[in-house]
Amino acid sequence: MQAANRPPFQPVEAGAILAGTVGMCAAGGAGIGWAFGSTGLGVLGGVVVGIPGGVYTVYRRFKGYFS
Repeated sequence: MQAANRPPFQPVEAGAILAGTVGMCAAGGAGIGWAFGSTGLGVLGGVVVGIPGGVYTVYRRFKGYFS
């Protein structure tokens, strides 16, 4: 009996997912910050939220590889 094949881990795809998630959160934060008068703080808040969100998204996408 053979072990089940794991899906291949693709670092480029993982990096693109991470960068895209952080970028989308930063853009959303910029929009919220702009509405409240401080775009820079909005971007900062978006990045702070986006980094763990991106890590979770990459983990969820490659869950079979890590287990």
